[in-house]
Amino acid sequence: MAESNLAQFEGQNYLSLETFRKNGQGVKTPVWFVLHDRVFYVYTEADSGKVKRIRNNSRVRVAACDMRGSVKGPWIDATARLIDGDERRAADKRLDRKYLLKRISNLFSPLRRSERAFIKIEPV
Repeated sequence: MAESNLAQFEGQNYLSLETFRKNGQGVKTPVWFVLHDRVFYVYTEADSGKVKRIRNNSRVRVAACDMRGSVKGPWIDATARLIDGDERRAADKRLDRKYLLKRISNLFSPLRRSERAFIKIEPV
Protein backbone atom coordinates (compact mmCIF):
# COMPACT_ATOMS: atom_id res chain seq x y z
CA MET A 1 0.00 0.00 0.00
CA ALA A 2 1.53 3.28 -1.11
CA GLU A 3 1.71 6.03 1.50
CA SER A 4 0.23 8.41 -1.07
CA ASN A 5 -3.04 6.43 -0.96
CA LEU A 6 -3.19 6.83 2.81
CA ALA A 7 -2.42 10.56 2.62
CA GLN A 8 -6.03 11.24 1.57
CA PHE A 9 -7.12 10.39 5.14
CA GLU A 10 -4.93 12.99 6.88
CA GLY A 11 -7.11 15.56 8.62
CA GLN A 12 -10.31 13.71 7.68
CA ASN A 13 -13.05 12.72 10.12
CA TYR A 14 -14.89 10.18 7.95
CA LEU A 15 -14.12 7.32 5.68
CA SER A 16 -16.55 5.56 3.40
CA LEU A 17 -16.57 1.87 4.25
CA GLU A 18 -17.89 -0.33 1.46
CA THR A 19 -18.92 -3.82 2.53
CA PHE A 20 -20.39 -6.45 0.24
CA ARG A 21 -23.65 -8.37 0.34
CA LYS A 22 -23.79 -12.06 -0.50
CA ASN A 23 -24.89 -11.15 -4.04
CA GLY A 24 -21.77 -8.95 -4.46
CA GLN A 25 -23.59 -5.63 -4.24
CA GLY A 26 -21.58 -3.00 -2.35
CA VAL A 27 -23.02 -1.00 0.55
CA LYS A 28 -21.19 2.24 1.39
CA THR A 29 -21.38 3.80 4.86
CA PRO A 30 -19.56 6.88 6.23
CA VAL A 31 -17.93 6.07 9.58
CA TRP A 32 -15.57 7.70 12.06
CA PHE A 33 -12.11 6.19 11.94
CA VAL A 34 -8.60 6.38 13.26
CA LEU A 35 -5.54 5.44 11.21
CA HIS A 36 -2.74 3.86 13.25
CA ASP A 37 0.31 2.09 11.82
CA ARG A 38 -1.28 1.95 8.35
CA VAL A 39 -4.39 0.21 9.74
CA PHE A 40 -7.86 1.74 10.12
CA TYR A 41 -10.04 1.22 13.18
CA VAL A 42 -13.77 1.98 13.23
CA TYR A 43 -16.65 1.15 15.52
CA THR A 44 -20.33 0.56 14.98
CA GLU A 45 -23.33 -1.16 16.55
CA ALA A 46 -22.63 -4.89 16.90
CA ASP A 47 -25.92 -5.81 15.23
CA SER A 48 -25.43 -3.49 12.23
CA GLY A 49 -25.59 -4.68 8.65
CA LYS A 50 -21.93 -3.87 8.04
CA VAL A 51 -20.88 -6.20 10.86
CA LYS A 52 -23.00 -8.99 9.41
CA ARG A 53 -21.55 -8.39 5.93
CA ILE A 54 -17.96 -8.37 7.26
CA ARG A 55 -18.57 -11.67 9.05
CA ASN A 56 -19.71 -13.12 5.72
CA ASN A 57 -17.06 -11.47 3.53
CA SER A 58 -13.93 -9.76 4.87
CA ARG A 59 -13.25 -7.95 1.59
CA VAL A 60 -13.98 -4.20 1.88
CA ARG A 61 -13.00 -0.91 0.27
CA VAL A 62 -12.35 2.46 1.92
CA ALA A 63 -12.02 6.05 0.73
CA ALA A 64 -11.95 9.44 2.43
CA CYS A 65 -15.40 11.05 2.49
CA ASP A 66 -17.51 13.73 4.16
CA MET A 67 -20.20 13.08 6.76
CA ARG A 68 -22.78 12.44 4.04
CA GLY A 69 -20.60 9.82 2.37
CA SER A 70 -19.47 11.88 -0.65
CA VAL A 71 -16.14 10.30 -1.57
CA LYS A 72 -13.11 12.64 -1.65
CA GLY A 73 -10.36 10.29 -2.85
CA PRO A 74 -9.56 6.99 -4.52
CA TRP A 75 -10.91 3.70 -3.23
CA ILE A 76 -8.49 1.37 -1.46
CA ASP A 77 -9.03 -2.40 -1.33
CA ALA A 78 -8.75 -3.84 2.17
CA THR A 79 -9.74 -6.67 4.46
CA ALA A 80 -11.75 -6.19 7.64
CA ARG A 81 -12.22 -8.21 10.79
CA LEU A 82 -13.82 -7.73 14.18
CA ILE A 83 -11.41 -7.24 17.06
CA ASP A 84 -11.61 -7.70 20.81
CA GLY A 85 -9.42 -7.77 23.89
CA ASP A 86 -6.43 -5.43 24.16
CA GLU A 87 -6.60 -4.48 20.49
CA ARG A 88 -10.21 -3.38 20.89
CA ARG A 89 -9.42 -1.33 24.01
CA ALA A 90 -6.50 0.38 22.25
CA ALA A 91 -8.69 1.21 19.22
CA ASP A 92 -11.42 2.56 21.50
CA LYS A 93 -8.93 4.86 23.24
CA ARG A 94 -7.55 6.14 19.94
CA LEU A 95 -11.07 6.89 18.69
CA ASP A 96 -11.88 8.64 21.98
CA ARG A 97 -8.86 10.91 21.55
CA LYS A 98 -9.94 11.86 18.04
CA TYR A 99 -13.69 12.40 18.55
CA LEU A 100 -15.16 14.50 21.35
CA LEU A 101 -18.68 13.38 20.43
CA LYS A 102 -17.65 9.75 20.90
CA ARG A 103 -16.44 10.52 24.40
CA ILE A 104 -19.78 12.16 25.15
CA SER A 105 -21.72 9.20 23.74
CA ASN A 106 -19.64 6.88 25.94
CA LEU A 107 -21.35 8.46 28.94
CA PHE A 108 -24.67 7.09 27.70
CA SER A 109 -23.38 3.68 26.61
CA PRO A 110 -24.74 1.90 29.72
CA LEU A 111 -28.23 2.92 28.56
CA ARG A 112 -27.71 1.47 25.08
CA ARG A 113 -29.36 -1.83 24.26
CA SER A 114 -26.82 -2.72 21.59
CA GLU A 115 -23.16 -3.49 22.06
CA ARG A 116 -20.44 -1.83 20.00
CA ALA A 117 -18.28 -3.74 17.56
CA PHE A 118 -14.77 -2.62 16.65
CA ILE A 119 -13.42 -3.30 13.19
CA LYS A 120 -9.82 -3.46 12.02
CA ILE A 121 -9.35 -2.61 8.34
CA GLU A 122 -6.06 -3.50 6.69
CA PRO A 123 -5.29 -2.20 3.19
CA VAL A 124 -4.08 -4.88 0.77
